[in-house]
Amino acid sequence: MSSSNPLVLLTGATGYVGGRLLPLLQKLPIRLRCVARKPEYLQSKVGDGVEVVEGDVMDPSSLAAALTGVETAYYLVHSMGTSQPFEEKDRTAALNFARAAKEAKVSKIIYLGGLGTSIPLLKFGLGTPKPVSHLDGSTQGQTGLSAHLSSRQEVGQIFRDSGVPTVEFQASVILGSGSLSFELIRALVERLPVMIAPKWVSVRCQPIAIEDVMRYLLEALEKHFDHSEVFQIGGENIISYGGLMAQYAKIRGLRRWVIPVPVLTPRLSSLWLGLVTPVYARVGRALIEGVKNETIVTDRKALDVFSVKPMGVRAAIERALASEDSEFAQTRWCDALSSGGREEPFGGGVVGSRFVDSRFLETFTSPEKVFGAVEAIGGRTGWYYGDWLWKIRGGLDLLAGGVGLRRGRRDPKKLSLGEPVDFWRVEALERPKLLRLAAEMKVPGRAWLQFEVEAKGAGTLIRQTALFDAHGLWGRVYWWGLYPIHQFIFRGMLRNLVAAAEKKL
Repeated sequence: MSSSNPLVLLTGATGYVGGRLLPLLQKLPIRLRCVARKPEYLQSKVGDGVEVVEGDVMDPSSLAAALTGVETAYYLVHSMGTSQPFEEKDRTAALNFARAAKEAKVSKIIYLGGLGTSIPLLKFGLGTPKPVSHLDGSTQGQTGLSAHLSSRQEVGQIFRDSGVPTVEFQASVILGSGSLSFELIRALVERLPVMIAPKWVSVRCQPIAIEDVMRYLLEALEKHFDHSEVFQIGGENIISYGGLMAQYAKIRGLRRWVIPVPVLTPRLSSLWLGLVTPVYARVGRALIEGVKNETIVTDRKALDVFSVKPMGVRAAIERALASEDSEFAQTRWCDALSSGGREEPFGGGVVGSRFVDSRFLETFTSPEKVFGAVEAIGGRTGWYYGDWLWKIRGGLDLLAGGVGLRRGRRDPKKLSLGEPVDFWRVEALERPKLLRLAAEMKVPGRAWLQFEVEAKGAGTLIRQTALFDAHGLWGRVYWWGLYPIHQFIFRGMLRNLVAAAEKKL
């Protein structure tokens, strides 16, 4: 960086990549400014000293103040998730930002774009935008790229033409917990034991871990560039889309059969995707229409310029799953789910491949007494409701080769981290706030039962959450099939647990 404590602007801090980059930038010896359309959404995520200003890349008048004094600007904005055609919005937003950055004498723009077959793009000056036709559907074949990839590369070209030195990273599939690409792969592999695979699954890509993307973005901040540069970035392995799904299935221990058919085009596949993964349908369709394009690194200069040594596909997927476990364990369900007393929808909430059933009650007794009742659960105390059902479940677990309920617990009142409680094990214990039990019974997935206790006014709020990481299709069948019974048991368990705490007064 050219000066001590330079001012850095981050756009897209509420998005996936920007949200990952934000805490990393906050650790650096820089002054950090974030721009957001709704600053109140971002304020709780930033630390002291981070400036949050209101601004919108679609509103040129709002960008001048945001870019004043900025040395380096990260541009991590993309409109693909909107209901309107994203190509025109991205073009207009990039032109607005490029003009404002030029006028503010910004020294460097860092932009994350998309990797794909290189094509000649129309150049844009900073005057009146020239009309383009190569991004609409009727002329898509002229570029050889999908609308999504064309738009990503067009934005990079706009920045390079602006006169502001631009570092553009062109990336293939990004693998990380919560990334759209990772969630699409997960949804397809987890839900479909048999996949009708179109011929495009043999198209090659070069996936890159989100951690490696972060390393490139951070290192670009430290380097000085007199002119614009384009760096193609990818992971260690080149793999087909079909191979990528097979690798995920292998890591998850899932058997999947792929039946190739020649007639399923990317367009038809995108429509089918909307049925299989409806939550990602809109943006997923735009992505899948681009799978005809190979996204592999043909220029390896990024490996020479930067110190990043990208990891392979298997390591990236394993890290994504591990990161997801860590982030999931830290989730505060009283914030993430309804705390207004409304019933959860049938089946509970869904976070990635995990199902969440959460409920709470308030009591006039103290957090210590409530947690005392929580900590006494299992063993001779029982499970506060429907013990005969728990015994049946334990017997079925024994028949299936599991541990059943025969282990009991060591002490009737106190637990310790890592000890067994019937067919659960204590995974987290923070008196008098948190108890999380990890299931060790035979289930098609992974399950947890979590209790959170906190003071509220003169009383206490206790939240009970059942978490289930479904393993493939049978995991989902298991959850949905037992959901009515779980509702019956978990309601009664929480109610009686609170009653037991109140009796200790």
